[in-house]
Amino acid sequence: MRRFHTRWRLVIAVVATMASVASMSTMSTIAAPAPASAVPADLTSVAAQVEPAVARIDTTINYQRAIGAGTGIVLDPNGAVLTNFHVVQGADSITATVAGRAYQADLMGYDRNRDIAVLQLRGAGGLPAAALGDSSQLAVGDPVVALGNARGSGSPLTQEAGEVVGFGRTINAKDELTGASNQATGLIEIAAPVRAGDSGGPVVNSAGQVVGVTTAATVNFRMDPGGSGFAIPINDALATANQIRSGSPTNTVHIGPPTLLGVGVNSRDQPESLPGVIIFEVLRGGPAQQAGLHDGDVLLSIDGEQLSSATALTNVLDRHYPGDVVDLVWIDRAGEQLNGKATLGS
Repeated sequence: MRRFHTRWRLVIAVVATMASVASMSTMSTIAAPAPASAVPADLTSVAAQVEPAVARIDTTINYQRAIGAGTGIVLDPNGAVLTNFHVVQGADSITATVAGRAYQADLMGYDRNRDIAVLQLRGAGGLPAAALGDSSQLAVGDPVVALGNARGSGSPLTQEAGEVVGFGRTINAKDELTGASNQATGLIEIAAPVRAGDSGGPVVNSAGQVVGVTTAATVNFRMDPGGSGFAIPINDALATANQIRSGSPTNTVHIGPPTLLGVGVNSRDQPESLPGVIIFEVLRGGPAQQAGLHDGDVLLSIDGEQLSSATALTNVLDRHYPGDVVDLVWIDRAGEQLNGKATLGS
């Protein structure tokens, strides 16, 4: 749910009974967010306790000519920042502003399916770290306030007050540009109108402790307040963050920036009967082009792993690292099956 000033992606959750469905929508313009709902005095004070440890995250994506805004949580004085992966996904540069000072940030690693990423701020030291609570102690009806960057880094942080309304929620997030999708489970639902730009920000309890990380919402920045938000429990988010900070990859945790094959795919409108994924664009000079792929080819497999969707492609690439040499199998526009090798980039 990062906010974009040009056409890119936005996570919006649509609630359906006890579960929710999220979709990534493309936005072409930015409208001012509706005024934040009134925050009770007691929650205003606890928000003020956490605000110094909130990072305002700004990203640029050169290839898409896009810029975006999101939020992060400072984990330690040396500049480790917890945020959502979708806040920094595809970014060529990341800037995080903490306590009024801007830092260039590096992506330490991420878990795409859990929508968690950790940044390291260059040259940071002595930063205020957020007080973390125990999300397992939350109960329905507990008051919370979500802090975020929906107004942009030049404006005050949003403070969206509400209460916990449920646990164990599930959302399915779909990227409408590529058709890739993933499911997030075990989320906290809060009756607070978080919106685009608030993603990655802290959900704070009445004791001034971070108990969740905002990840999706039922409203966007064009709509009036009144929706719900979904947050990753801080216990779950911190476990993933600590795995990333240890530098130990797993089947889901990728250390460092994403691995580049250099193809643009879109399985949204692809017939289910068609194997592989359609390549609508090959990055000029990228690994795929050097291997012999062209626009319009259909990529069937990577290192023997069959590809059935954009989601499968990203999951395979997340298990690889720059410098890996992979075997590709594809069908060209003439219908001929071809093979080649690609040296993955960063």
